[in-house]
Amino acid sequence: MKHEDFKDNETLELFKKEGGNVLLSTVDSLINWGRSNSIWPLTFATSCCGIEMMAAGASRHDFARFGIEVYRASPRQADVIVIAGTITNKMAPVLKRLYDQMADPKYVIAMGACAISGGPFFYNSYHVIKGADHVIPVDVYIPGCPPRPEALLYGVMQLQRKIQLESFGQPNKTAADL
Repeated sequence: MKHEDFKDNETLELFKKEGGNVLLSTVDSLINWGRSNSIWPLTFATSCCGIEMMAAGASRHDFARFGIEVYRASPRQADVIVIAGTITNKMAPVLKRLYDQMADPKYVIAMGACAISGGPFFYNSYHVIKGADHVIPVDVYIPGCPPRPEALLYGVMQLQRKIQLESFGQPNKTAADL
């Protein structure tokens, strides 16, 4: 996709680094190109958004063209965790542990209304967490209840764009840091 076709270019512009060494910038762009085109996801599907996440890997939508082919079962082999569904108080420590076990650099995609804000289950309940960002930092939010597979693909492309702007010597920035 062209740069102009994306909807949130203003926020991404804040992540850009200014100046820098020519050699380091070239090495950064080469490493970031490789990392952004070989994302290994860890699945964390607890609700109906998991079905849409599975559909995104099917032949119609084909995650493989973005380099996000096989969902990993181990956090030690994953780069990004895709949270698809409701997070309860009992599940929050498990999510935090999985996030802590992932190797750096690590990224988080929150998919669906339940993962972003608690969804319809948060209203008048005591057991649902009001979004994944209360447990771990989130890099990309994908709204919807449940979001379509195309929305997940768009979120993956946004994450790829964010990875390509990172600098090798600086820590990762999240939207909360801006």
